[in-house]
Amino acid sequence: MPISRLLAFRFGFLLALTAGSLSAQAQQTDASAPLPPPTTGVPTGIELLLPQASPHAVVQQTVGLTDVTVDYHSPSVRSRSVWGGLVPYDEVWRAGANENTLIRFSTPILLRGQTVPAGQYSLFVVPHQDRDWEVVLNRVTTHWGSEGYDQRNDVIRVPVVTETAQFQESLLYWFSSVRPNGAHLNLTWERRTVVLPFEVEVHKQVLASVEKALQQQPNDWQLLAQAAEYLVQNNLQPERALNWINESIRLQDAPTNNWIKARLLAQQQDYGTAIVYARKAIKLGDKDDAAFKSQLPNMRLSLTEWQARAY
Repeated sequence: MPISRLLAFRFGFLLALTAGSLSAQAQQTDASAPLPPPTTGVPTGIELLLPQASPHAVVQQTVGLTDVTVDYHSPSVRSRSVWGGLVPYDEVWRAGANENTLIRFSTPILLRGQTVPAGQYSLFVVPHQDRDWEVVLNRVTTHWGSEGYDQRNDVIRVPVVTETAQFQESLLYWFSSVRPNGAHLNLTWERRTVVLPFEVEVHKQVLASVEKALQQQPNDWQLLAQAAEYLVQNNLQPERALNWINESIRLQDAPTNNWIKARLLAQQQDYGTAIVYARKAIKLGDKDDAAFKSQLPNMRLSLTEWQARAY
C-alpha cells in the first residue's frame, strides 16, 4: 500500500475512534444529568397585569366645607339579571364588587335629620321589591363585601327612594343637586338609580371658623366685613351681622362695609336708614376702581328700589 494511502487510512481511523469516544461520553453525560424543568412560557415570579372584571373607582365631591368620597369597585351587567337576581331582594348587598364599598365624610353630615360623625364607613344597600330600599352605613370597613356583616355595627340605616334610569352597564356613583348645604349621592346600575340625599351643617361650620378667626384678629375690619357679608348673603343672624359690620365701620369707614350695612338694613325693611348708608357707600367709592365700578349699577338700582319703598 502506498505510504500516502496508509497515512490517510490511519488518520481516518483515528478520527472515527475520537468521534465514537466523544459520542459515548456525550450520551453518558446526558443520561446522568437531571431533566430541565418544564417551561410555561411565563418567567418565574412575574405576574401578568390584567384588567379587573370589576375595576376600582373613586368619586369625590366637596359640599359646602365637607369632602365626601366613595371608594368602590364597579361590576358590569354582562347580560345578567341584576335586581332580584345577581343582587337578591331583602339581603344586604355590598353596593359594588370585591371588598367593602367605602364612604368617607370629612365633617359630620345629616341623613334624614340624623347626625353621622365624620369618618369612614362601609356602604351597603338592601334592595326590596315592593317597598323603599335601604342604605346602611356600618363602622366595620375591613370585610370582603358583605361577608361577616353584623347589623350590630350599623351606624345608621335609612330608607331611600329608587328611580328608573337609562341602561348603565357598569355600576356608577355620582353626585347631583350639589349646593352649599347638601347634595344627592346616586348609585346607578342596570336600569335603576338609588338616591341618597344628605345635608351638611355648613353655616355652623363657617360661623365656628369665623369666630376662631375673629378671636385671633379682632381688629381686622375686612375680616369683620366678610363675616357680616356671609350672614347678609344667607339672611342669617341679623343682630350678629349688625354688630360685626358696625365694628368694621368703626375701624375703617369704607364703601364696602357701608354697602353691606345698607343691604342688611334693607333686609330688615329699614329702607330709610339703608338709603343713608347706600348713598354714603356710593360717595366713598373710588370711581376709578374697576371692582367698585362693576358694582355701581346694582347699587344705584337697589337705591332706587329702596327709595320707592321708603317713600
